[in-house]
Amino acid sequence: MQAGCQGCRSEGAAFDLAMAFQPIVDCETGRPFAFEALVRGSNGECAAEVLSKVTAENRYAFDQQCRVAAIKGAVEAGILATDAKLSINFLPNAVYSPAACIQLTLKTAREVGFPTDRLIFEFTENEQMIDTDHVRDIVGSYRKMGFTTAIDDFGAGHAGLGLLAKFQPDLIKLDMDLLRRVDQSEPRRIIVSGVMAIARALGIAVIAEGIETTGEYKVLRKIGIRYMQGYLLGRPGFTTLPVPLLPPSDFSAQGALQDRDAGVAMHCILQPFGSSSLSQMPASRYCHHGADR
Repeated sequence: MQAGCQGCRSEGAAFDLAMAFQPIVDCETGRPFAFEALVRGSNGECAAEVLSKVTAENRYAFDQQCRVAAIKGAVEAGILATDAKLSINFLPNAVYSPAACIQLTLKTAREVGFPTDRLIFEFTENEQMIDTDHVRDIVGSYRKMGFTTAIDDFGAGHAGLGLLAKFQPDLIKLDMDLLRRVDQSEPRRIIVSGVMAIARALGIAVIAEGIETTGEYKVLRKIGIRYMQGYLLGRPGFTTLPVPLLPPSDFSAQGALQDRDAGVAMHCILQPFGSSSLSQMPASRYCHHGADR
């Protein structure tokens, strides 16, 4: 295994980071499938303020420090009392060698007792793909290590369906702009249904993100999307793990409320998807809803 590389030896600046966590909800159980770690300043400063300090020279240091802060913060917030996964955004352009650059992540997980098979690594289509072959190698390496992999903001950015022809992650997260007012737009519903059909054929699970209205939620459930994320289901909690809530009309919402009130540890139930390694982990995107990254 490669012990390091020039990029990995460049420590760069120290960032004063903390994390907010937003639930990705399993809509069949009302419980969190995962929590996505979203970067904040140590006193809750918005992500934009933190990201404004990232440069090409300190990008690697930022990526590494975000991973450490996400894992430590999630454990401190109580994620080990649940079965939920932890979703960490990563910067493909900051990963010089998948085997070498993952070492600090693995070391941190061991130190706090977090199972590495509960890690999800997301990268976004909005992160410019300087070398798609390199990104494919990262995804392949991470899957071999037992992590779940995800493309964030699918349907926007520098690559679209052509990216799936090169490599297949375990998850794709549909871009919120595609899903906005999907209940009022037949073309959007047709596109989402088409992407769902493609994902199923490729053994990829789909997450709908940025869900803000019950209309969007109900239509996407009818289309067959099981996993959702957005303000309707739970806003990010600064250094805390929010309890997700489904719309009151959903049959499973009452069960979720009862579990919360009884103090039952939240957990997720994940069905297999083809050959995906979902039963086993951007930082390109660190937050949701525009400037709130």
